[in-house]
Amino acid sequence: MVSDPPHPLKGRRFRCPDTGLASVYTAQLLHTLGGLIGDPPPPSTPLDAALDWTRSGLMHLTGDPSGPPQQGPAALPTTARGALDAFRLVAGSDILAGCSGASLLSERAALLGLTRQGQVSANGSCRLLPAKDGWVALNLARAEDRDLLPALFETEQRVLSQDEISDHVSRLSAEELVNRGRLMGLPVALVESTIRTGGAWCRLVECGPSVPVPRPPGQSALVVDLSSLWAGPLASHLLQQAGARVIKVESSSRPDGARAGARAFFDLLNCGKESVSLDLTSTKGRQQLRSLLSHADIVIEASRPRALAQMDIDAGALVKSTPGRVWVSITGVKSTPGRVWVSITGYGRGEPESHWVAWGDDAAVAAGAFGGTADAPVFCGDALADPLTGLHAAVAALAFWQGGESVLLDLSLREVTAHALDFAPHSPRGSVFRQADGWYMTVEGHTAAVVKPEERTAQNPAATLGAQTRGRMCAASGASSGRSDRTFRAVPGKTSWMRGAGPYCPASTTITCTFLHWPQRRAPFGAARQRSPTKRNWRRSLPGPAVAGCAAPATTHRSPGT
Repeated sequence: MVSDPPHPLKGRRFRCPDTGLASVYTAQLLHTLGGLIGDPPPPSTPLDAALDWTRSGLMHLTGDPSGPPQQGPAALPTTARGALDAFRLVAGSDILAGCSGASLLSERAALLGLTRQGQVSANGSCRLLPAKDGWVALNLARAEDRDLLPALFETEQRVLSQDEISDHVSRLSAEELVNRGRLMGLPVALVESTIRTGGAWCRLVECGPSVPVPRPPGQSALVVDLSSLWAGPLASHLLQQAGARVIKVESSSRPDGARAGARAFFDLLNCGKESVSLDLTSTKGRQQLRSLLSHADIVIEASRPRALAQMDIDAGALVKSTPGRVWVSITGVKSTPGRVWVSITGYGRGEPESHWVAWGDDAAVAAGAFGGTADAPVFCGDALADPLTGLHAAVAALAFWQGGESVLLDLSLREVTAHALDFAPHSPRGSVFRQADGWYMTVEGHTAAVVKPEERTAQNPAATLGAQTRGRMCAASGASSGRSDRTFRAVPGKTSWMRGAGPYCPASTTITCTFLHWPQRRAPFGAARQRSPTKRNWRRSLPGPAVAGCAAPATTHRSPGT
């Protein structure tokens, strides 16, 4: 762990918007990254936190299904509002205009029609169960997790009903159950009645050389997103909204699990991203992945370090290696200045936490984010740790990239949630009552309607799995060889494109190369070279696309997104 981390926003001055208590969190977040606050945040009161709960949609997801909606702990919606405002200030534009960061915490529930279920998570996969001496959260989101239950409970019974699971849990110590489950790779957590305090929301694992001049707001980055589900895709979605070009990389055998869920939610977070699908079980697929990563400005991944190490991609080890290593440029930290690797984990990259599995619901509970009481807890929101971490990851990634820093950043679901809980932890509590038109909450003499989760929809469908694989890998192979004119191995008559992928292609240029219909598929190298587009054929347009000009008749097919 780097002891003296750089401050990527050092020297930049920001003026926080007049958003009450959220502006205080915005200022604190920017200050941790080295930013200067030009004017002090406007006056605010803890009442803002309580009212944010009513406006966020989270209260409808917190509490028993037969009872009233509940206010959750601390000021979690306020921190989400402040984080999105911080991202807007760093980006220099009004990203998601008209949208509150607090509403991002509940938008999945709006699209999926989820509601509160008390001690069952909103999506139904995680349960709060009483053990012999405390409560645990057991998340069985994957079919293979259920196969491990007999070993967890030391029973020969293969199929366990929910009542049987609850019975087994009640006989065991909570800590013993959690420790055993984590060793087996199960997402299980203690219900922490004490909020963790003093933790860092973002940790700098490794730091390399920086670019001579920081990048100004508005310059776009190439983002390779290896993550899935919610936290990582939300971070890359925000970066894309800020002008970044995002390549979503998925395993052809195990694509993003969100594809199998509600299409509206997957489209929301992934529309406009290029989709590359690779066989990561093969040598070729792993080489292709390394080629993509070597050109990325920002890498977002949400795997345990062990999972990437099995593909010979260990971000920590690569960052420390000498510049002569072939794969050093994967993270860009040592060999290429100014690249950012963002690692999103459940509990962090340290030991033994790096081996623990976590999802949004159980990680939030582990941080102390739950409703009810410690003796009768209920879930708060919908996988709350995921969108909170995604928001903060976007702020960190953009700030460090603009600052020209080469870093490996570690953000964990638990620590980000704990950091948010530590902000205004003693917010006033309101009283909820029902009227004919819905639920209301009264707090310190103010009454506010309890708003349901708000739906935000995608403008276009997300790309189908692997839609841009051929074009992106052609561009990557051309860039890696350093030859920009004849390294495109595309089918004749098709078009491939790239940005910043060769000596004739600066980062701000998009080049479209037209390949001709040749009468012979395997022409001699000399003849093919005479007919192929060369660097003298390129026509550039900044920042728009350019098409290579050729005298012979050609058929051009633009890849999606060009």
